[in-house]
Amino acid sequence: MRSAPITFCAAAAAALIALPVPAAQASPAARAGDDDRRTGTVSVTPSTTAPGGQVELWVDVCGKGREAKGNSDAFTSVAHFRPADDKGLFAEATIRSDAEPRAYDVWVTCENGKGKATGTLTVIHHNRPSPVAPVKAGGGGTATLAEQGAESEGPGLRHAVIGLVLAGVASVAVALRTSRRRRAPAAD
Repeated sequence: MRSAPITFCAAAAAALIALPVPAAQASPAARAGDDDRRTGTVSVTPSTTAPGGQVELWVDVCGKGREAKGNSDAFTSVAHFRPADDKGLFAEATIRSDAEPRAYDVWVTCENGKGKATGTLTVIHHNRPSPVAPVKAGGGGTATLAEQGAESEGPGLRHAVIGLVLAGVASVAVALRTSRRRRAPAAD
């Protein structure tokens, strides 16, 4: 009967140890040599914006000091990347004022032809009217973006790890309590 809690604790520990492995394997572009054709992802900040807004784009697949061009159906024009401080390449792009509310793909191609990257951007429309005059509470129209951004996010890796740790602690507590009850001498 004692093997069940031990087995559960061992499985929880194995799961916690195995979780960081995919993060180490997530960036094959960083390990590739300069002679290889590399692929990667475009970091878009903010990832959710309204028509007419501006986004920052970061990419590290092209290498230091290189140039790249980025495009999307949501952009008003081609984004020209330039070197940034040890973070790869940086560009800014403006979202078309007539962009439909949906997810858009972003493509980046390195000028040397040895790399490309992709990412996504979500365009939303305000459902409620935004304040026109300054508001004492602050935030203005950004409150709508924050609400919609929070609704689309679900539990992530951090929540899964916390859940596994709590389940392991509960299992150990139950196992200790059960073993104490079995060891208690019977009253005569």
